[in-house]
Amino acid sequence: MKFKLTSLEKKWVLYDVGNSAFTMMVSTIFPIYFNALAEGAGISDVNYLAYWGYATSICTLIVAILGPTLGAVADTKNFKKIIFSICMGIGVFGCVLLGFLSSWIWFLGVFVLAKTGYSASLIFYDAMLTDVTEPERMDSVSSHGYAWGYIGSCVPFIACLGIVLGADKLGIGTQTAMILAFMITAFWWLGSSVPLLRSYRQKYFAEAEGHVVRNSFKRLGRTFLELAKQKHIFVFLLAFFFYIDGVYTVIDMATAYGQALGLDSTGLLLALLVTQIVAFPCVLIFSRLVKKVRPETIITICIAAYFCIAVYAYWLDTQFDFWLLAVLVGMFQGTIQALSRSYFAKIIPAEKSGEFFGIYDICGKGASVIGTALVSVLSQLTGSINIGVSALSVMFLIGLVLFRYSAKLNTGREMQ
Repeated sequence: MKFKLTSLEKKWVLYDVGNSAFTMMVSTIFPIYFNALAEGAGISDVNYLAYWGYATSICTLIVAILGPTLGAVADTKNFKKIIFSICMGIGVFGCVLLGFLSSWIWFLGVFVLAKTGYSASLIFYDAMLTDVTEPERMDSVSSHGYAWGYIGSCVPFIACLGIVLGADKLGIGTQTAMILAFMITAFWWLGSSVPLLRSYRQKYFAEAEGHVVRNSFKRLGRTFLELAKQKHIFVFLLAFFFYIDGVYTVIDMATAYGQALGLDSTGLLLALLVTQIVAFPCVLIFSRLVKKVRPETIITICIAAYFCIAVYAYWLDTQFDFWLLAVLVGMFQGTIQALSRSYFAKIIPAEKSGEFFGIYDICGKGASVIGTALVSVLSQLTGSINIGVSALSVMFLIGLVLFRYSAKLNTGREMQ
């Protein structure tokens, strides 16, 4: 029987379509433009990659610190949509502002603001999954979010790419082209969020009693104590911390990595566009497969594939290698993110989804602080970008071992 999304599920998926345009820009045009600004300021390729990695680490660290607290507040009745809207608004505003900046240091600072808003909005967006659908539909709905996000992000990206690469033919300067590209991305993101904001209602919540923030901190403290007792959730989060670290680091630094290796900018952008196109059918195929095969098995396959990708990165030095890597990443990137999100949503208490997804975000976005910093530091110490990127394979290996253990614990709990 063909899987059909409900009206509310479609509107939830649509936000993935909108915010993925920002992700695509961060992975492609952002670092290329920053590279041009950095070169103009006399910054070397290795230091350019390091600064980009440090900026990404800073914004993920901010979200990792604020995430659980804001998540606890968001679990209070009628607060989730409000906090989600504020974070999304900060991200959209920062995205628009980026196009008007020509100083590399200011660009990097506003990038941290925009990406922090974007990343924080995803905490509450992910937590909404328990409100918009049922547990048995979560794998498919989450997968559709990532799948349509990948293909949907191609629309504004192609428009932005056409403007940036064709600036001379259009008779506009680089600065004007970047302003238009950032504005297209921001308004696509904002427009895609409106249907969800108009229709979403918080289904699971804690009643507002007394001081909202103070009570949220108390609930968060109880959640951490509860987490220590629920070993299957704790070990999954630990596994997720390690394996998703590499996934997010690859997303955040792919173009910067290719640029630092001296690969052609146009080729890199087209390769990453191919990643989005490949990801769309692969996520949908895996979402159908998960109805016949346990999600734990598919997540295991994805982690193992990423381990091989990270090892292969050690020998990457040509445009063909980068294209091959882009296709391989596209095959597994969306699936590992989608199924991790839905798997976690099914094993946590629905009424505490904001708190738990805040912790989930620490282990996700927070982990990428280590990944981007690891790549940056090793690249500077060894003078080899390849060594820095291939070191991520260790994170995938640790994540794989821990995930298999967490799956065993969860299976044992279900059988009780």
